[in-house]
Amino acid sequence: MVSSAGVLPERTLKVENRRIRALGDTAKHEVRFAAGLFCYPALLNVHDHLRGNYLPRIGPTNGAYYLNWSYWENDLRASAVVLDERANIPVEQMYQLSAYKNLFSGVVTVNDHFPHEFNEPFIPGLPMRVIRDYTLAHECSSFDLKWGDGIQVEHRRAVERNHPFITHLEEGFDAESQDGVGILERLGCLDDHGVFIHCIGFSDEDIRRVAAARASVGWCPASNLFMFNVTCKVRKMLEAGVNVSIGTDSTHTGSVNLLEEMRLARATYRRMYGEDLAARRIMPMVTANPARAFRLQDRTGGIAAGLQADLLVLRPRVADPYEALLAAQIEDIELLLMEGTPLLGSVEHEELFALRECPYTRVRVRGRAMCVKGDPAGLLADVRRAVGFRKVLDYLPLDD
Repeated sequence: MVSSAGVLPERTLKVENRRIRALGDTAKHEVRFAAGLFCYPALLNVHDHLRGNYLPRIGPTNGAYYLNWSYWENDLRASAVVLDERANIPVEQMYQLSAYKNLFSGVVTVNDHFPHEFNEPFIPGLPMRVIRDYTLAHECSSFDLKWGDGIQVEHRRAVERNHPFITHLEEGFDAESQDGVGILERLGCLDDHGVFIHCIGFSDEDIRRVAAARASVGWCPASNLFMFNVTCKVRKMLEAGVNVSIGTDSTHTGSVNLLEEMRLARATYRRMYGEDLAARRIMPMVTANPARAFRLQDRTGGIAAGLQADLLVLRPRVADPYEALLAAQIEDIELLLMEGTPLLGSVEHEELFALRECPYTRVRVRGRAMCVKGDPAGLLADVRRAVGFRKVLDYLPLDD
């Protein structure tokens, strides 16, 4: 078993009432694995837009890059991909697609950066966990999308309810975008409830102030590079002690899933700084760090007695357990659990799906027979009927 704290000596754990009851213990119903597998905390995706996981990407052309996010928003709304294809797919099905994008990469918990009135109708029907306890702003500028009830009201609610306050921040290079930290500070809204996404405009002073406030940052390098040809000053953030997590953003700008985003994050760090970002430092960015950012560290993000039994078991491609997570492909998932209930796994564990009374279907993923909660193959067939052709979505790699 592998956690951010290290490789645990125990080889068994007991799940009871949806939580890890004890390490080194057995339960009434045993699930046995072949030797050589690694068990991790299930992954958390700090930033996604579950209405927007469609392909291909939409972004700048001819080598151009955006001044700020609003130019991309204009391109998105005018895109033929959105108008001629995505618009034909019911929003409920877009949410289902997005859930499987995450689930098939070992993610059990995701943040959907939309207002509650947008996503609440769809969250209960999803096969995985979407964070529901949050407040938000779209972004901190005069030209944001006016989500929520205003920065100060939303932040006050976060403090009163012990929720995270989530916002895009400094996603651009104009003067107003780059004053995001200053805006929050002047409003009295810069503190440890903050979860700030992108942050590509941060100055060294911004980093110092965010670190002093003990706020968190969501790093989405694939999306940043695609839209702006630059990402945040992540090494300086880490050196300052900022709690950094990795997120995918939507597939309209980001990576196809969180496994790919982790690899891209490492490659980006190497290009930027000429040194490695160790796999052992990346793992907390998709487990313990986002759990802390969302104030869920007493529930998920690790392997310890009392935490929810959110677990990811992998067939490793390499011997080092941290490198094995970075090398993992979708078909390497042996079993994915949310609160002890299987979401995805090898057909060898089909009995567990039946035991937990989890509605599931059989699928083939890159040649491997697997069980999955729900019916992603049926969903993909519905999407293809809606758009009128055999649409391929790389994050749903089901064999026909």
